[in-house]
Amino acid sequence: MKRNKWISFVSIMLILMLSAACSSNNGGNNKNAATEKPATNTETKQSATEKPKENVTLKFFTGKVETVDLMNELIAKFEADNPGIKVEQEYQKDASNVIKVKFASGDVPDITTVYAQDYVDQGKYLDLSNESFWSRVLPAIKELNTDIKTGKQFRVATNVTMAGIFYNKKVFEELGLQEAHTWEEFKSNLQAIKDQKPDMTPMFLAGKDSWTLGHLIEFMAHGVIKQKYGVAEARAAFINNESDKLQFDVAGGGIDAFAGRLMELKEAELINKDALTATYDNQKEAFVNGQSALFSQGMWVLGDLLNMKPDMADTIGFSPFPAIADGTQPVTLSAEDSVYAITAESKHPEEAKKFLEFLFQPENLKAYSEFLKSPPAFTDVSADWGPLKDQAAAALEAGVNIAFTDTPSGFSGDDAGRMVQELLAGKYKDSQEFASAYKEAWDKAWNATNK
Repeated sequence: MKRNKWISFVSIMLILMLSAACSSNNGGNNKNAATEKPATNTETKQSATEKPKENVTLKFFTGKVETVDLMNELIAKFEADNPGIKVEQEYQKDASNVIKVKFASGDVPDITTVYAQDYVDQGKYLDLSNESFWSRVLPAIKELNTDIKTGKQFRVATNVTMAGIFYNKKVFEELGLQEAHTWEEFKSNLQAIKDQKPDMTPMFLAGKDSWTLGHLIEFMAHGVIKQKYGVAEARAAFINNESDKLQFDVAGGGIDAFAGRLMELKEAELINKDALTATYDNQKEAFVNGQSALFSQGMWVLGDLLNMKPDMADTIGFSPFPAIADGTQPVTLSAEDSVYAITAESKHPEEAKKFLEFLFQPENLKAYSEFLKSPPAFTDVSADWGPLKDQAAAALEAGVNIAFTDTPSGFSGDDAGRMVQELLAGKYKDSQEFASAYKEAWDKAWNATNK
């Protein structure tokens, strides 16, 4: 198994991320009015006859539910500072699929958080490689935002995120449990919770929101592939559909192992009985109310948990995903978060860049990081992003660090999650049949966009 240079890269990123970096104050552009040259009569006359600039409306399309309200606040602030520009935010739950319709119909947003390799290949995004903000971005995050085919940057991430297992530390301490790194340890912990706390759900799945199940595929099943080949080689394998490396339908491979493990939990009643109908909100509520002991999620959930129960900060634990296949190690997602891209079809690219420049101001990134409880990806931003800094650092050390999956645009995380819904509903006779169906769905989507 290769960890390549990613671990050391993440270590550098982690040091930068967790250190108390000094926020830089944006220098103002105030001028001394007494030294300014007064306008001449000619200049005044020209100014009076100039055609007034038309108002510009930017369409901002997002699938990030956690930040909708905060973004509305930032948009209002931006519009106050830029009276000639309006920004309309549109949130869609299934944004990855909705944007396909938008591109096809011509209702193309100016700025979006939805990014897929297929759309890069089709020239759907504006090249941001030469923008000045890159000098402020963590090198590891810039690398993850670099298109593997062209070496250019068509998106920029404002934050670093991690994903793993959130657990109730008080329950673990009470029952004498330790963080699990192997599947046997993980299942044993869940069984102990079920046996000793029968009124508590050991592991809670928010299956109605299919993206949460898609993440299980992305982190746990794909984690088998990602840790074997390392970040760069694994990304290339997913993007180019290198079946000899992906091995989606191979017995004992990541997909087969994941499906088998999930069915083990269902059969042992170690997950909630309403896993197919429970929502993301239900998942958060069950955890803060002490009705569930652990769940899989990313750091983006932390802000909501603490808003719902502020005094829970010392109760929340965070650990890697356990190894699901023989001979593998636990994994922790450590990747880019909150990405922004400007579409190539935008009629207002300069105004769109101006909006991004506003979002990237240190004070706005600080507010965003502290709201979302996610570390900033910009080196000049110091944010008190949450109580899990030490545990996040420990999780990075304990598990192989993996990135997000580059999926075909026709097979989003929601699509993968819907297949997991079918698995839980009993559609597939066994894990191997699920793995074969998964490969078929992936290949169909990939072939449709790579004709």
